[in-house]
Amino acid sequence: MDPTRAFVTSVNRVIVKVGTAVVTRSDGRLALGRLGALCEQLKDLNLQGYEVILVTSGAVGLGRQRLRYRKLANSSFSDLQKPQGDLDGKACAAVGQSSLMALYDTMFSQLDVTSSQLLVNDGFFRDSGFRKQLSDTITSLLESKVIPIFNENDAVSTRKAPYEDSSGIFWDNDSLAGLLALELKADLLVLLSDVEGLYSGPPSDPNSKLIHTYIKEKHQREVTFGDKSRLGRGGMTAKVNAAVCAAHAGIPVIITSGYATDNIIRVLQGEKIGTVFHRDAHLWKNIKEESAHEMAVAARNSSRRLQALKSEERRKILLAVADALEKNQNMIMLENQADVAVAVAAGYDKSLISRLTLKPEKISSLAKSVRVLADMEEPIGQILKRTELADELVLEKISCPLGVLLIIFESRPDALVQIAALAIRSGNGLLLKGGKEARRSNAVLHKVITSAIPDTVSGKLIGLVTSRDEIPDLLKLDDVIDLVVPRGSNKLVSQIKESTRIPVLGHADGICHVYVDKSANIEMAKQIVRDAKTDYPAACNAMETLLVHKDLCNGGLNELILELQREGVQIYGGPKASAVLNISEASSLHHEYSSLACTIEIVEDVFVAIDHINKHGSAHTECIVTEDSEVAETFLSQVDSAAVFHNASTRFCDGARFGLGAEVGISTSRIHARGPVGVEGLLTKKWILRGNGQVVDGDRGVSYTYKEQLIEA
Repeated sequence: MDPTRAFVTSVNRVIVKVGTAVVTRSDGRLALGRLGALCEQLKDLNLQGYEVILVTSGAVGLGRQRLRYRKLANSSFSDLQKPQGDLDGKACAAVGQSSLMALYDTMFSQLDVTSSQLLVNDGFFRDSGFRKQLSDTITSLLESKVIPIFNENDAVSTRKAPYEDSSGIFWDNDSLAGLLALELKADLLVLLSDVEGLYSGPPSDPNSKLIHTYIKEKHQREVTFGDKSRLGRGGMTAKVNAAVCAAHAGIPVIITSGYATDNIIRVLQGEKIGTVFHRDAHLWKNIKEESAHEMAVAARNSSRRLQALKSEERRKILLAVADALEKNQNMIMLENQADVAVAVAAGYDKSLISRLTLKPEKISSLAKSVRVLADMEEPIGQILKRTELADELVLEKISCPLGVLLIIFESRPDALVQIAALAIRSGNGLLLKGGKEARRSNAVLHKVITSAIPDTVSGKLIGLVTSRDEIPDLLKLDDVIDLVVPRGSNKLVSQIKESTRIPVLGHADGICHVYVDKSANIEMAKQIVRDAKTDYPAACNAMETLLVHKDLCNGGLNELILELQREGVQIYGGPKASAVLNISEASSLHHEYSSLACTIEIVEDVFVAIDHINKHGSAHTECIVTEDSEVAETFLSQVDSAAVFHNASTRFCDGARFGLGAEVGISTSRIHARGPVGVEGLLTKKWILRGNGQVVDGDRGVSYTYKEQLIEA
């Protein structure tokens, strides 16, 4: 948990305010997806025992939409030719309020949650009797697990200039939320916006930075605000004013995006998202907010100190990391079990939970792989080539680290250990961003690993990015970060590639094929197919498509299907197989199941199999099962994938199994590194020239010899 969010551990009563820009789309229609996600989050908090109160905008926008339709329906053609005046805002509010509440009631009812409506005006709060009755009513509703929903009754409001009416007790739903937080003694106020929080400038300006902690004495002078809300009366100015007032009264406030589907949950889990307003924020000066650039620079500086160490000293760091993993196994398991419990409760897929889980044998295996890396030949400073250019002028090509790596991965905490060990072995600085599902696991693993790095290098060699907000900033740092490696879904990899100028290494899909040729040993084929699909279905090197030669339709194909079905594999067919076998057709031939399911297709021969793989595959790992060596060589040479196997399971495509010690990922690109990327893939080259005063001088004074020299082992 971020130290500036530690106060959330004592939160019981939370008020959430959702603005018009979140409730509605850009065309004025309701954003039903965002509203649904909001209701689901509030339901989850309700079930967890939080007292939840909602303040909502959107009635005017919804009413305006309905009145426009009614006016259009009642208009003649000649009426439509006349200039159309603005609709009365109070009439819009009157129409929209009932519609908005009906929508909330329907959504909450579907989630088995009861909600209630409370319409208020600022004048009500001048009456102490009203305020006491309001408090009593809310207490009664919350004790019954009912979610109260507040809205200002704009239909009968008498104020005309909300920003200028200083005599009002509140002047929009933001200030209403702030007032209710005080009156109802809330522990936290969350203001949902259409941006991630308060920025130092316009959010669309790439130079603007998200302000994680608002300090009035500092930011009140520095921050300038743009336009008011797109549809409502508020905007960021109104939110900041309400937040400052509430925080001054002792109620913490967080402004964050209402566009994300889980931001309220993440706020209460203590994640560093949005902008926090707190009465004691000015005392948090010792809690330094390290920027993305500072983190990357620190990793680069630490990597240079690491490179300056002797080979044996770097080796000892890795051995210390392995020992630390084993020594802290119980602590690691405890944090991982907490992550798994949250994932199970949230209903995540079994494949994700499988990747998330760390068992004792897995931790032991990770420690072992780190020791294997430690005992590998020193990768840094290896002379790859030595050439005498001229007499006493010798050129050397040597290996050296890339610099700083940014690795973005999803729900596999074991990946953090492998990547960190590879970075240390290769002398690179490292920034890690793991998935939210493994937040606790990643944090404890990072702590264990960096504690084993000596102060002479600094634990800042490996930085852990804890907020998604920092990713866009990191992806802009092409002057400091040298390589981005995204490990995860096709969507993640594609988004990263589209968002940065830094070179990206990785694969977007793991659609691996096994082709069983007509000359295959069927018993061997059954064994390979079973292992490729069921050994670890969620792995990127698991078989997703089984191609079978047409001549096996009368025998071998049925045996392969039965072998898979015995293991619980759901089978779908390509166009030919679905017709022959009378099974459901696959939605796509380019599909990664990551579970106990696969596609089967029947092909004419090895050439059709090759064409199928090159067209529908992801250039990851493919296998042919055949006893015909000529057919095998054709397959091996013509399949355009990073790894191509003959009579061996696709599951062998792995850095540890290839003897690389570990892998940072599997690359399907054709530049720099391809296949499992170990230490070698994290190195580049530089040229060292040793001379004795030579100058070019138009090449008149140099007699080039270009003699290759032997490199001593």
